[in-house]
Amino acid sequence: MGGVDQWASIHQDMLSEIAKLFYSYDEYLQLGLVCKQWNFKLPKIPGGNKIPWLLLPIGSGATRKPFEASTLEEEDMQLPTIEEEDGRRLEEKGIYHLTLPELQDNLTRGSCHGWIIMVLTYEGIVRMLNPFTKVCFDLPPISTLPNVIDIHGDKCTIDLGDKFYTLETTQMHKLQVWKVITNLAPNNDDFMAVIVYAWDRNLAFYKPNDRRWLKFPTTHKHILDVIFFHDKIYAADNNHQLYEFHIDKKTGPVGRIYEATPPSLDLPIDIFHLNYLIGCDDGSLLMLIRHFHAIGRAYYETIKFDVYKLNKNEKVWSRIYNLGNYVLVVGLNSSVQIFASNFLNCKGNTIYFTDNPLALQSLDIPCHHDIGIFNLEDGSCHRLLADVNFVCPPIWILP
Repeated sequence: MGGVDQWASIHQDMLSEIAKLFYSYDEYLQLGLVCKQWNFKLPKIPGGNKIPWLLLPIGSGATRKPFEASTLEEEDMQLPTIEEEDGRRLEEKGIYHLTLPELQDNLTRGSCHGWIIMVLTYEGIVRMLNPFTKVCFDLPPISTLPNVIDIHGDKCTIDLGDKFYTLETTQMHKLQVWKVITNLAPNNDDFMAVIVYAWDRNLAFYKPNDRRWLKFPTTHKHILDVIFFHDKIYAADNNHQLYEFHIDKKTGPVGRIYEATPPSLDLPIDIFHLNYLIGCDDGSLLMLIRHFHAIGRAYYETIKFDVYKLNKNEKVWSRIYNLGNYVLVVGLNSSVQIFASNFLNCKGNTIYFTDNPLALQSLDIPCHHDIGIFNLEDGSCHRLLADVNFVCPPIWILP
């Protein structure tokens, strides 16, 4: 009995070192079952999940089916760094394996506060999943979006602005949702969600106990990103115009076009762009503009990022060239800013990015994904996993 007591009273640092040897998350959970004391000392998530992890759907190559399993990639500080040997692989010591059958045949459409947001393509359910606890929370279904007119069997009618269209219901489920973001984890009374939906990328809103998605009360289209920040909702469209919405918990968002003149870009005709919004620790608002070009039908490659900071007093966007000791993490997730010095081997003034070619994914076209690290200082772009095909876009799991 004395030996058992000694193991139970093992020092926290020693237990943490033992836990680092487990790369299967299922085995990591079993480690906590050795005794009550170990279960109490070990966090539910290795490393505490204080910064983003990269979720990669493995098995999507020629020899395995997509979504056969899913892998959480963690390199030292849970952000991928490049292995010097070949510049492509992530070091094995930074990988945790976690089987997520919930992703089978479904589409990821966001990640906030440690939860994955996905669309169940056959049922039309918008579901939040905690990949570690396996707890689920369902948002209103796609059938309640404001542009859905009617669903009759395997066919549905939707309003695309200029006319009504009839589609197969499953195809409509795949095409409707671009991105979902939330202000908090769903176990909070003040929880709210915003969805970017339809081909013209409108916004709809959810608050607790709603059974439907509520359309925003302003005229806006072609939204590329949306965030919760300082008790408000900010959105940016494809012309870099900023929208600001005040949150009324009874009626929903009340908004306006923000008066700041959008950043002016003179892009070649073959260069495309995406916008990302990030709320910073100092209270400022950033807009990232990602420039990329298409290489063939199913391959996009990022060229560079431009970063703009909103001067609220003068209501103008100013281009900035240095993020200092901060890292920006963008993709299909709710974009975040992190302090590089808090994490081993993490370099500031960089942008970690994944892509979201959702139109291709919705059409079931396998494609190369644009994942990498952009250095704002010298404009270099170091790509990760450039030779791997994923049907589902890799996504950041955010704290």
